[in-house]
Amino acid sequence: MVQTIAPILALLLSVGFMLVGHGLQTTLLPIRADLESFGDLSIGMISSGYFAGFVLGCVLSPYAVLRAGHIRAFAALVSLSSAASLAYLLSVDPISWTIARATFGFCIAGFYIIVESWLNERTSNEARGLVMSIYIVINFAAIMVGQIGLTFFDPLSFAPFVIASIMVSLAVLPVSLTRSAQPAPIALFRFRPVALYRVSPAAIIGSVFVGLANGSLWALSPLYAIQIGLDSKSAAIYAAVMILGGAVAQWPLGRLSDKIDRRIVLIGLCIASSSLCILVALWSPSAPVTAILCAGIIGMATQPAYAIVFAHGYDQTDPEKHSYVETASGLMLAFGMGSTIGPIVATLVMSRFSVNGFYYFIAVVELCLALYLLWRMTMRAVEPDDEKTDWNLASTAPVGGVITADPLDESDPDVYVPEPVYSTYETPTEEEVAEAWESGAEELEQVMASENDEA
Repeated sequence: MVQTIAPILALLLSVGFMLVGHGLQTTLLPIRADLESFGDLSIGMISSGYFAGFVLGCVLSPYAVLRAGHIRAFAALVSLSSAASLAYLLSVDPISWTIARATFGFCIAGFYIIVESWLNERTSNEARGLVMSIYIVINFAAIMVGQIGLTFFDPLSFAPFVIASIMVSLAVLPVSLTRSAQPAPIALFRFRPVALYRVSPAAIIGSVFVGLANGSLWALSPLYAIQIGLDSKSAAIYAAVMILGGAVAQWPLGRLSDKIDRRIVLIGLCIASSSLCILVALWSPSAPVTAILCAGIIGMATQPAYAIVFAHGYDQTDPEKHSYVETASGLMLAFGMGSTIGPIVATLVMSRFSVNGFYYFIAVVELCLALYLLWRMTMRAVEPDDEKTDWNLASTAPVGGVITADPLDESDPDVYVPEPVYSTYETPTEEEVAEAWESGAEELEQVMASENDEA
């Protein structure tokens, strides 16, 4: 295991640093914005800005890698995201915060794409499952550490913004100092939403609805916690426990969807989520322990839907007509678009129906998805078990970009690997360094001897 992890340890350390800063900001911003009296709609716009930037980053950041190479593009994106983390302190208003949040979302998308393309190339097929599972665990753990880290700071002070920027900045060190060679040029993919809809309507529509619900939960759960009377520390724990609940439930529910129609599992999750959200909205628990426990249960019911929707999309994909990577890319963009819209609509509902409107909105979205899936089950029969792809934690986790379970096939017409437009540098061996040193010393002696003769 040590031999497997050692070559990619620098990448994994960078992921940890970056996502601690990311998790801290995700929880800090809605809490601080509420304390600054921004208003629910403004907070929703700031949250949506992150997802809008993320979608744009998924489309455009590969071109930055093609132009500058992995390491330099990585350093540029991390530096820009660190600057965005401090920009909130310069101008405390909704518009500038939305721009800064969108910038960070753009950078984090490029960060994920670079790291995951690097991991895909540096990992053998035999160790791929282990490496990707470790990567996903680090993602979840680092985000939750960042969220809980807010409990050590006053959200009204400058300290948490500075700490977030420091953690993001540290992410550039391991990769910049690594001796590993850069991977091959990054691949570009065709995005064909109409073709993807024809392949799996339930998957692409489901991704949009899951984005509406889960994007709102990820972005606005700290705001909800503050508005029901929890303090900032409890609100940070509230958000982290919701993510933890989803992480715990992903594996068993994913495996269950291998055994029965994934749409049935999704419908069950939607009904459970809708019922729980209505119950919490009516009950409106304000005691910290009770509210946090409810957050964990809601996380268990809502967060695994992303993974199962992706797995259903893979089931419907015919590799000869439509690549798995294109399916993953299209579903991720559909999820991003839903996540961009969700926080804005959720905050509008909260403004109209008070804080409990947040969970009423989630309940309506989940119920609509359940009804749509029930209708789709009358239109298409369940896939035979031997045609279903095995549920995979790495390729269906609700973090990161597009992770492939297998190396990219450059002969795939949906994958374009251009020639590099940058020069590569490989670390010389010790023998090459010694040889160059001796050659340089000999040349220096000849020059000095020539100068002495002339003198």
